Amino acid sequence: MGNALRLGIAGAGFAARFHLENLPEAGVEAVGVTSARAESREAFALEHGLRAFDSVEAMLPEIDVLDICTPPSSHSEYILAAAAAGKHVIVEKPLTGFFGSPEGHTKEQMLAGVVDEARRLRDAVSAAGIQLGYAENFVYAPSVQKEREIVEKTRAQILRLVGEESHNGSHSPVYGIWSIQGGGSLIAKGCHPLGAILYLKRKEGMARLGHPIRPAAVSARTHSITRLPGFEDRGFLRTDYQDTEDYAFIHVVFEDGTVADVTASELVLGGIYDFVEVFANNHRTRCRMSPVQVVDVYNPRHDQFKDLYLVEKISSNEGWIPASPEEGWSLGYGRELRDFFAAIREGRSPESDLDLAIDITLTLYAGYVSADAHGRETAVPHIS
Repeated sequence: MGNALRLGIAGAGFAARFHLENLPEAGVEAVGVTSARAESREAFALEHGLRAFDSVEAMLPEIDVLDICTPPSSHSEYILAAAAAGKHVIVEKPLTGFFGSPEGHTKEQMLAGVVDEARRLRDAVSAAGIQLGYAENFVYAPSVQKEREIVEKTRAQILRLVGEESHNGSHSPVYGIWSIQGGGSLIAKGCHPLGAILYLKRKEGMARLGHPIRPAAVSARTHSITRLPGFEDRGFLRTDYQDTEDYAFIHVVFEDGTVADVTASELVLGGIYDFVEVFANNHRTRCRMSPVQVVDVYNPRHDQFKDLYLVEKISSNEGWIPASPEEGWSLGYGRELRDFFAAIREGRSPESDLDLAIDITLTLYAGYVSADAHGRETAVPHIS
């Protein structure tokens, strides 16, 4: 493929698959994959015509870009390894977190550790002169990009934002373990709508004021609803959370005094529920990510559709289903990857970059501090 950028993927699960499915058609060549389990990487490599590597370190000399699709506890290690080797990075969300046991550590200690880790990542990426694309697909969803255009062209002042990501529980077998995921619903699901919200406020600030408008303080609550003694399990919701929450709410106050509210939970049936709504001084926009009503399919009998993929996290394939004809488009995956590779070639920051990733992460961990104090307002730290 000539001068194509060579991509290596760390991870062989759900995220790795949709990254491969949405790679740009020209200028990028996926060459390798690695994962912690040999059987997973070998099967993934065979299915997709890739070379299986024993480790990220073994793969780095053969690639130009490392695409990190592993659990969050390994993200920092792989980013630092790629930076040391001078390789560009794409990293799935959340960026990083605190991966010790929640027992014996205060949320203030966790936040302080994440601040230090964010600073270390930023310094390593900057010193290496590489590009890092933070794979927050909400930023690239067509609805959010249209709202970005409206905000920039009309110089709108955003007064309030509301967002949510909820469904009935993660695909990941390690979800619900703090030491691997770095938290529960607040960080693992709240990162999506919060990412779009912080992005839009940054764009508003640049258009109106010449600088980003960043989060200043948060108030948050987290709950473990499916672990309540009175919870009645009917078998439709995931419930095996070891030490993380399954519901979270965070209220954000920005530097300019405007606000945002984000809900995240594992308590919603019927597929993924994703949206961001913008209330501005000159317009109002509802950004829908999922479901997007393009195709409605009616299936009267399960076995007819048992091998068909219709929409992520749907609880049943019977009855009327809001099928997704092209999730890579509606959820922004294709646009996201095109921007990352264009940014690498052009030597510029992508729309969803490390600075945004750090603000999202520190906002959410400030949320954990607040939730631990029953909603007390907590300042969001900014690293210098």
